Amino acid sequence: MFAAPALMLFAAIFAAPVAYIVAFSFQSSKGYSLDGYRWLTTSPLFSRVLWNTIEIAISATLVSVILGYALALHLSTLSPRKRAIGMALVLFPFWTSILVKSYSFTIILGRRGIINSVLGWVLGGNPELPLIFNRAGVLIGMSNHLVPFVVFPVLVNLLAQDRNLPKAAAIMGATPLSVFWRVTLPLSAPAVLAGALICLIISFGFFVTPALLGGRADVMLANLIDLFTRETLNWTVSSAVAVVLLAASCVLILGLSRFSGQTR
Repeated sequence: MFAAPALMLFAAIFAAPVAYIVAFSFQSSKGYSLDGYRWLTTSPLFSRVLWNTIEIAISATLVSVILGYALALHLSTLSPRKRAIGMALVLFPFWTSILVKSYSFTIILGRRGIINSVLGWVLGGNPELPLIFNRAGVLIGMSNHLVPFVVFPVLVNLLAQDRNLPKAAAIMGATPLSVFWRVTLPLSAPAVLAGALICLIISFGFFVTPALLGGRADVMLANLIDLFTRETLNWTVSSAVAVVLLAASCVLILGLSRFSGQTR
C-alpha cells in the first residue's frame, strides 16, 4: 500500500513510455514486423556506431576510474575539514548542466581556446593541439562528468579501511608502493568495480557530449537515435535502437545489483 504511489509514478513517467517505444519498434507499414531489428542486424552503420559506443564507453570509464581513484586516494589523506572542501569541489560538476559544461569545453579545448592560447604564450608560436571534434574531446568531456561517480564509492572504502594495516605492512618492510599494490588497492577493488560499472552504464547513454565535442567518427547510439528521429523520421528504427540501448543498460544494471549484493 505504501509503495503504490511510487509504483504509479514509475508506471506513468517511465514504464508506459518505454512500453510504447518497445511496441513502436515492431511496427511497419504492413503492421507489426521485425523490419527494424532486421535493419540493425544488417546495417554497417549500426554496427559501426555500436562499436563506437562500446569503445568510447570503456575508454571513458577507464580514464574516469584512474582519475577518480587518484583523487579519492588524495582526499582520504586530508583532514576532515579539507576533505569536505575537496568533496564539494568534486561535486561542482553536478551543479552545472551537462550541456553548459560541454559547450564550455569547446572554449577551453578549441584550436584558439584557453589551452592552446596558454601553450602559445608559454612556448611561443601558434600551437593548435587537436583537442576537440575528435575522440580526445569526447573522453575529456565525459570524464569530467563521470569522475565523481568513482570518487565517492572509492573514498568511502578507503576511509573504512583499517589504518593499522598499512602500518603493519610497513613494519614488515613493505615500501609505500608495495603497501598500495598489496593492501590498499586489493581492499578497494570492490568499490573500484562498482564505480566502473556505474560509469559504464552512464556512458552508454551520452548524447550531448559526443554531439558537441566529437567528430563524425565519434557518433554514439544516442546520437543515432536522434538522427533517425529528427532527420530521417524513421521512428521504427530509432525505437529499435533505443530498445537495444535500454537492454544493454539493463544488463549492466543487473550486473551492478548482483555485484553489490555479493559485496555486502
